[in-house]
Amino acid sequence: MGKSLRNWSKTVKTPRRPFEKERLDHELRLCGEYGLRCKREVWRVHYALTKIRGAARELLKLDEIDPKRIFEGNAMLRRLHRIGVLDESKNKLDHVLSLKEQDFMERRLQTLVLKQGLAKSVHHARVLIRQRHIRVGKQIVTSPSFMVRVSSQGHIDFSLTSAYAGGRIGRVKRKRAKIAKELAAVLAETGEAAEAEGEATAEPASEDL
Repeated sequence: MGKSLRNWSKTVKTPRRPFEKERLDHELRLCGEYGLRCKREVWRVHYALTKIRGAARELLKLDEIDPKRIFEGNAMLRRLHRIGVLDESKNKLDHVLSLKEQDFMERRLQTLVLKQGLAKSVHHARVLIRQRHIRVGKQIVTSPSFMVRVSSQGHIDFSLTSAYAGGRIGRVKRKRAKIAKELAAVLAETGEAAEAEGEATAEPASEDL
């Protein structure tokens, strides 16, 4: 076999048993609870979690004073603490093995937008993110699966150009406002014409008297 020339790695691994009832029910529950587009998003999180658990198991095989275990273990824990998946009080590799998919789902931008009250539902949160209404700090984020760091969680807000933050209103709303304005003008013209016609018919009647 020759050397692989691809410069990307897998992000998803499909299930070995495609028709396992318990797994199908679990994935469907996650899709409904977190407003996911398809089960591929669940598989992506599961694959990332599998790799993290595998790396933790390999490090746990080493001696506690092994330099590799100390260096790589601390780096892994720091990364998990930074994105909020693991609590700050849990500073051992054993806690990494107890992580679940829900721990990662709770740190998605889509979930946090709903929790902060910026959206009416988890599906509304996804629409707001995709339509460029949400920013993290100064950066507009369009990916609902964006993993928000603990330090950035307080900076989630509507983007400055969003209609929800006082920016320009949307295309559909502008179109409806234009139609309403034209309709009001037409009604005003017909009202004036009817009023003038009524005055014209009233004048001959008063002359007869």
